[in-house]
Amino acid sequence: MEKTVDWIHPKMLARNRFLLLVVVGGVVLAIVSVSLQFLNLTPAAPMVEKRPATSSGEGLSLGKSRKRVFPVTQTQEPDPISEAYSYCNTPNRTEQAWEGHSPADYKLLSVHVMIRHGDRYPLYYIPKTKRPPINCTLSASRKPSHPLLKTFISHMAQGGRGHWESPLASVPRLPNHSACEMGELTQTGVVQHLRNGKLLQQAYKQHRLLPSDWSPRQVWLETTGKSRTVQSGLAFLYGFLPDFDWKKLTVHHQWSTLFCGSSCDCPARNKYLEEDQRRQYLLRVADANLERTYATMAQTLGLPPRQLRAANPIDSLLCHLCHGLPFPCVPSGDGSPRCLTREQFAVIRQQQLDDEADRRRVGLYRKYAILAMFPYLNRTAAKMERVAKSSEVGRQRRADEVFTLSSAHDVTLAPLLSALGLERAQFPRFAARIVFELWRSPPVPPGPVRRRGGKGERSKANSRDVFIRVLYNGEDVTFHSAFCRSHERRVSQPLCPLTNFLTFVRRDMFRVVNATSYSEACYRRFD
Repeated sequence: MEKTVDWIHPKMLARNRFLLLVVVGGVVLAIVSVSLQFLNLTPAAPMVEKRPATSSGEGLSLGKSRKRVFPVTQTQEPDPISEAYSYCNTPNRTEQAWEGHSPADYKLLSVHVMIRHGDRYPLYYIPKTKRPPINCTLSASRKPSHPLLKTFISHMAQGGRGHWESPLASVPRLPNHSACEMGELTQTGVVQHLRNGKLLQQAYKQHRLLPSDWSPRQVWLETTGKSRTVQSGLAFLYGFLPDFDWKKLTVHHQWSTLFCGSSCDCPARNKYLEEDQRRQYLLRVADANLERTYATMAQTLGLPPRQLRAANPIDSLLCHLCHGLPFPCVPSGDGSPRCLTREQFAVIRQQQLDDEADRRRVGLYRKYAILAMFPYLNRTAAKMERVAKSSEVGRQRRADEVFTLSSAHDVTLAPLLSALGLERAQFPRFAARIVFELWRSPPVPPGPVRRRGGKGERSKANSRDVFIRVLYNGEDVTFHSAFCRSHERRVSQPLCPLTNFLTFVRRDMFRVVNATSYSEACYRRFD
């Protein structure tokens, strides 16, 4: 029997076709968007914290490039003054954090953070000049400030309830001198890490990294014995866990800035460092412009050039720049001031940038960095592996050391970046952070046996389902790292497998020093 078709008005037919195209187009766009997000090409908006602008408007815009932690390839040399402002990391700009981002339904298992201490007073004094007039007591009414600063000050007064490894119990928990002492953490440094901790707390809140009743074994805080690292670590932790329970916290001491624990003995590491310092010295003395600049500065201050060099003036000048203070001056014979200049500062800073480029080119520092940071990386890898195993299906025990925080120095973070193959990353600024995240992919639905290498195995959670992300100052640098640079991202596996990291730390990283293990690399005889 022939089917009959109702007559449809041409205008209605055209309208229906248009609606159909709109619906199909929307579905296609949604699929493309989800696919790109899953591939980590267009991630969801990052966690953003706005910093109020200063009255002077001074400082650099951080921009929104996901690769801003790496120098931009350009024909002109970077401006050393602008680079120095970035190094200051003054808390007066909007900052975004890509921590906590992953494909949908991935579970965050653990987070391991290493920070550089925040802004500090200079370690060196320029002879014949006045010291920078900076107050190192804390006041919520003085800028820069933070909403948590007042309660942070009160909470630190209860620190006696915590557990402190010797000799940390005698270290002050807050900077407390109206005229800063050498190397003392400033209020700016405290605020920088309150902000860092708060950023990560917001980034990980939806992932419920730590339960409300977290146990002492789940949080690990370690620091060197310097007051600036102790106080920076506490500020970061308070931003991350406001009003944390002191009775649950143990503050662990690391006697070495390399955080190498009981594995610090490594003669080859020291040899590589000595060779790199020799390279650095030869590069510096060959810089005629630097020599002329030091001579002019010494003449201005009435000092022998050698004495000025020994005072490491760049450290003090950076403090003046970061805090908006005029550069040091001395009175001349007629009473008018003779001052050091930004141009002189720029010459010294440029030489430091040139040294970083030459260090990457020669490669001695990378060899030093591999041996210097293996103990820390090996400990981190072991912690991640334990957490991954404890999170497998069927295990009920909660993982230990879900969140670890290591409060360190530039001489810790710089070799860590180099060891990871992130040598083109910018030198660690004040309050810099490196974050290792451990993720597990969602479980595979029950189904047929998967085939691998001709043998069948049931789908289950295992090491192939666990992944790592590495972030530097909030930017995802995982696929710039030596262990995942060549890894092919796919829809089925958009993150870097943890096994890549484990293999790198336990074997592959030693290829740089022509060895197969830490012991072999450390005790090899040099010709």
